[in-house]
Amino acid sequence: MRVGFIGLGTMGASMAANLAKAPDVTLVVNDVRREAAESLIADGAEWAPDSRALGEACDVVFTSLPGPAEVKAVGGQLLETMRPGTVIVDISTNAVSSVRELHAAGAARGVHVLDAPISGGPRGAKTGKLAFFVGGDAAVFERCLPLLSAMGDRPILVGDIGAGSIAKLAHNLSGYALNVIMAEVFAMGAKAGLDPLALYAAIRQGVHGRRRTYDGVTEQFLPNSYDPPAFQLRLAHKDVSLACALGREVGVPMRMAALTLEEMTEALNRGWGNRDSRSAMLLELERAGVEIAVDRAAMQAVIDADGAAKR
Repeated sequence: MRVGFIGLGTMGASMAANLAKAPDVTLVVNDVRREAAESLIADGAEWAPDSRALGEACDVVFTSLPGPAEVKAVGGQLLETMRPGTVIVDISTNAVSSVRELHAAGAARGVHVLDAPISGGPRGAKTGKLAFFVGGDAAVFERCLPLLSAMGDRPILVGDIGAGSIAKLAHNLSGYALNVIMAEVFAMGAKAGLDPLALYAAIRQGVHGRRRTYDGVTEQFLPNSYDPPAFQLRLAHKDVSLACALGREVGVPMRMAALTLEEMTEALNRGWGNRDSRSAMLLELERAGVEIAVDRAAMQAVIDADGAAKR
């Protein structure tokens, strides 16, 4: 199989190198800088002078590009020459609307498109410890699965086209938002007189430090079950109030913490004080006009599958 890879930056070059090791793969590469491909070419990859030439030569093409504008430009060039039945897999962090437009344009020409953004960073790209959040046709996903598995250890089909990009954007947003609140937490703790390393060591021993970030949403939020409470909202409100008061006392801006307290106060005013503390999360669902109620058995199946993959 002739497989193309466009975009040989820090992540792309490592992923392409791993892809070249897959059985029965002839790798064809392109980048705006030919020097980025030199080591791959030295190991046997073929160089394509541009995207059109690469698309004409390949059965499957991976694109790892900076953003929507680049994906649109390169994707349009690929579709000029790719044959019906071939596949474009965009592993960039892309706009949902952009990848759906590319998918529609591809369908008109008989070319399949998957969106498969990645998570794992440069180290994961090098070691093959990457998650692929994939959106698109299940049969096309299965066809490309051996190639995805050559580059990462966690390829997962999330849903239809665009679903992978939705998952990736949600993943990254949550991480960066957590960075902001953690900066507040450590600033407050340090200015109140606690050694940052001691604070870190202490938090690691608490409930939030001992479990994975998203484990907590499986208990009340996803199944939409806030009664009986694991920890009452009124008690959690007291804790956040005290933390915000400490921030004011030591002169630390607490923007994210203040917003959290406002949400919890509004939830208290709904009469939810004796419900679980996560009931405050219902306010955002109301504003968005969506309901979330996941079947516990289905959710447990996802958790069990993840545990099996680790083993």
